[in-house]
Amino acid sequence: MQRENLLKRLTDAPEKIWDIVIIGGGATGLGIAVDAASRGYSTVLLEQSDFAKGTSSRSTKLVHGGVRYLAQGDISLVFEALHERGLLRQNAPHLVKNQEFIIPSYDWWEGPFYNIGMKVYDIMAGKLGLGPSEKISRDETMKAIPNLDENCLNGGVIYHDGQFDDSRLAINLAQTAVENGAVVLNYMAVTELIYDEDRFVAGVGVVDKESGLSHKVSSRVVINATGVFADGIMQMDDRTLPNMIRPSQGIHIVLDKSFLQGNSAIMIPKTSDGRVLFAVPWHGKVVVGTTDTPLNLDETSLEPRALEHEIEFVLTTAAQYLKKDPKREDVLSIFAGLRPLAAQENDFKRTEKSGKGETEHGGKKKADQGGKDNKIVNETSEEPKTKELSRSHKLIVSLSGLITITGGKWTTYRKMAEDTVNKAWMIGGLPEKKCVTHNMPIHGYVKNTDFEAPCYFYGSDKAQIEDMVHQNPTLGKRLHPDYEYTKAHVVWAARHEMARTVEDFLSRRVRMLLLDARVSVKMAPEVAQIMAQELGRNGEWVESQSKEYMELAKGYIL
Repeated sequence: MQRENLLKRLTDAPEKIWDIVIIGGGATGLGIAVDAASRGYSTVLLEQSDFAKGTSSRSTKLVHGGVRYLAQGDISLVFEALHERGLLRQNAPHLVKNQEFIIPSYDWWEGPFYNIGMKVYDIMAGKLGLGPSEKISRDETMKAIPNLDENCLNGGVIYHDGQFDDSRLAINLAQTAVENGAVVLNYMAVTELIYDEDRFVAGVGVVDKESGLSHKVSSRVVINATGVFADGIMQMDDRTLPNMIRPSQGIHIVLDKSFLQGNSAIMIPKTSDGRVLFAVPWHGKVVVGTTDTPLNLDETSLEPRALEHEIEFVLTTAAQYLKKDPKREDVLSIFAGLRPLAAQENDFKRTEKSGKGETEHGGKKKADQGGKDNKIVNETSEEPKTKELSRSHKLIVSLSGLITITGGKWTTYRKMAEDTVNKAWMIGGLPEKKCVTHNMPIHGYVKNTDFEAPCYFYGSDKAQIEDMVHQNPTLGKRLHPDYEYTKAHVVWAARHEMARTVEDFLSRRVRMLLLDARVSVKMAPEVAQIMAQELGRNGEWVESQSKEYMELAKGYIL
C-alpha cells in the first residue's frame, strides 16, 4: 500500500467516473471502502489527515455489545453489536481477543441484577458468544481486584467482551480495501462538491496536502463519512442545514500494568456522572476511562484535549478500584476522543416529500424537484445529555444525492458500511451487488494469535518484518530499550502502511504516543531520520517533524 502508486491511479485517469467516492478515513469510511471495493464497485477514499487520526484511534479499545445499552433498553443495538463483535473476532483474529471483565457489586440486589443481565447478554450473543458469565463471591472478587473498597462489597459478576487495537484495525482495513481494488489516500482534503447540470453531486474537488496540487474526482455517488465533521460536508452541500451532530468528549488515562494486577478488566456500571467506567489491560498497560462531556461543534478538533474536571473524575474514580491509587505523575499518557453522536428525533425533525424519479444515462436515478427532501429542522433548544443519545447509526440522503452516515461505533462499523453501500447503489443507479464482508478475512488475518507475543498485532505481516531484519540486521535495533519496536517497524510503516509523518508512526502504526508519551518523544528524532530516508525527505523535514511531534506530545503528558 504505497501512496505514490495509489495517487497515480487517481490522477492518471482524470476523466474517469468512479462509482463511489468516500470522504473520511476513519472506521466508518474505511469500512465502506472495504465493502464497496469487495462488491466490485470502483472506489476512492479521501482522508484530510491520516487514517483514524480522529475518533477512530481514541476509543476504549473494546469490541463490545454494549452492556449499558442493554440497561437502557436498546435491545436492537445490543443484538446488532453482539453479532458484529462475533464477526469481527472471526474476521480479524489477529487483533480482536476475548477479554474477561469483572463487575463488582455492593448493594444486595446488584449481584443478582447484573448476573441476570449478563446471562441475557450471553443469550443474545448466541453462537458468536465469547464465554459464559458467572456470579462470583466476595472473596473471589477481592482476589481478582485486591484494591476494591471492601465496605459493603457483596461479590461480583464475570462476563466476556472483545478487546482490540483500533488504529491497527483501521490500517488493516485500508490495506484490505486496496487489495480489493480501491484507491485510499491520506492527506487529501476535500474542498468542494462538484455537481452536474441537474444539481446532483457528481464528484469532489480535493487538494493533496503534501504537494499542494488540486484534483477533480468524478463519481456516481459521494458518501460523507467524516464523523464529528459531517455537518461541515452537509453544509458545504446546503448552507441552510442546521447542525445534526452532538459531539461528546471522552478521555482515557494510561497507567502502568502494576495498577491492575491479573488479566481481568474492570467494568464499573454506574459512576458518579452516570457513565460506565472501564479499566482495561492493553499492550502491557492499563487504559482507564471514559467520560462523557458534551461539546459544541465549534469546539471539535482533530486534537481534542482533556479538560481538568475530566482528569480529576477519572483519577478519583479509578482510585476506588485499582490496585494502587493513581496520581497525576503516574499517568503515562492521556488522550481524548470525540463521539460523533447523531441527534435524536426529539431534537431534530426530518421532513420527507416523496416524488417520482427518473433514470438517466448510466443508470443513475435522479430525483426531480418534488423528490426526497431531507432537510433537518431544529425543533428544540434544549441540549440533550450525550450519554443518553443512542449509538445507533443514521443514514441521510440530501436533495443533491449526497449520502451522509453518522453515529455508530467501532463494533458495528461493518454493518454501517453494508447499510451505506446498499443505499449508494440505489442512489447512484449502480448494479446491485450483495455484501460479501460477513465472512471476509481482514488483512493480517492469523488464526490462533498469541496475544502475549511481541508485536502480535501485525498478524501475517509480522513474518515479513522479521525477514527484513534477517536480511539487514541493523533494522532489528530497538527504538527504545524498554519497548519492542525497531527500525524495521518504521521502514515497514513507510513502505507498506502509508505512514507519512512521525506522528503517523508513533501514534497510529505503533501506539507509543498513547502508551508512553514521554518515551515516544525520545524515539521521535530517530524515527524522523528513518522515515526521511524512506520518503526521500531532507534534513529540514527531519528537524521540523521532530519539533512538531514533541509539541504534539505535550498534550498527552500530565
